[in-house]
Amino acid sequence: MLGFPHRWREGVVYQPGWMGRKGREIMEYRELGKTGLKVSRVGFGGLPLQRVDAAETKKIVKSLLDTGVNFIDTARAYSVSEGFLGEALEGVREKFVLATKSMARTKEEMERDIDISLKNLRTGYIDLYQVHNPNMEQLEAVMAEGGALEALEEARRAGKIGHIGVTAHSPKVFEKALTLPWVETIMFPYNVVERQGEEYIRLCQEKNIGFIAMKPMAGGNVENGSLAVRFILQNPAVTVAIPGMAAVSEVEENAAAADDHAPFSEREKEEMAALEKELGTQFCRRCNYCAPCTAGIAIPNVFLFAGYLRRYDLAAWSKSRYDSQAVKADACMDCGACEERCPYHLPIREMLKQAHTALEAVGKDEK
Repeated sequence: MLGFPHRWREGVVYQPGWMGRKGREIMEYRELGKTGLKVSRVGFGGLPLQRVDAAETKKIVKSLLDTGVNFIDTARAYSVSEGFLGEALEGVREKFVLATKSMARTKEEMERDIDISLKNLRTGYIDLYQVHNPNMEQLEAVMAEGGALEALEEARRAGKIGHIGVTAHSPKVFEKALTLPWVETIMFPYNVVERQGEEYIRLCQEKNIGFIAMKPMAGGNVENGSLAVRFILQNPAVTVAIPGMAAVSEVEENAAAADDHAPFSEREKEEMAALEKELGTQFCRRCNYCAPCTAGIAIPNVFLFAGYLRRYDLAAWSKSRYDSQAVKADACMDCGACEERCPYHLPIREMLKQAHTALEAVGKDEK
């Protein structure tokens, strides 16, 4: 349990000491479902730490302390993220609710990953350890004899971890997780343009399962970060939203957004409606589960550049960055391996062809 005091006010937990606009306390806290942990409405997503270094991570962690953000989520799959955080958290570990996750499906693999996480994070315990993005078949394997769940439950009894959760991209997995007695938290995409999980999110609240909203910016497709966070937090069934952050300025912006309870303006409503119409459901969330590409294409990068070209008319920027890629989209071997791995079942091969055509056409009309 956390080593600092909390207090209740009108059914919501606030952390004393962090003062916002007009001198009032800013950071709202909620209980993370049945875990009893008190977490800030905005948490820290550790994926983008792969783009920075250990020194910048220390600055970010200090900013988390300064703004009252106390929930940190990372993963074994996020390469350097656990290690950078472990170094940055030395001396302040007890101020945070620390979560990580593993794609291990067997007991042996999960035992190994838990120990690696503890070593990387330089801690004797992890508050929340999650089964990372299983499909339905893998979820069954996790729960079977010799599955990862056995290792998680043993680690909990040994005090290595405090609580167990599941992360998912599939609505079917979300629905199934709601029925499992060992699941204390569920993480699922929820943002301005992805609302397919709203009914399940409501059920999380009914069942006292903590709900963690990932992909707040829809994989970078929502540019207005403040609006994105405000939209998510207006849903009372959301316990915590975890935007990925790679700079102190992003921590400050997201913490301020959590303090902004003003109703949406007509302009903001129009902005959200336009995004939903423009993106639909056929867009890349940059989760990178499609990797590795057989031909070596950086698939999320291709879609990022094509998206900037289409939505913002940044022709020169998009073209220059596409041209810098070691392997372009026309190298696709049409093997379909990426589509089998994509949790959103996107027609990636066709989308790559369209993106390549659009990006290669930039500047040709001027010649």
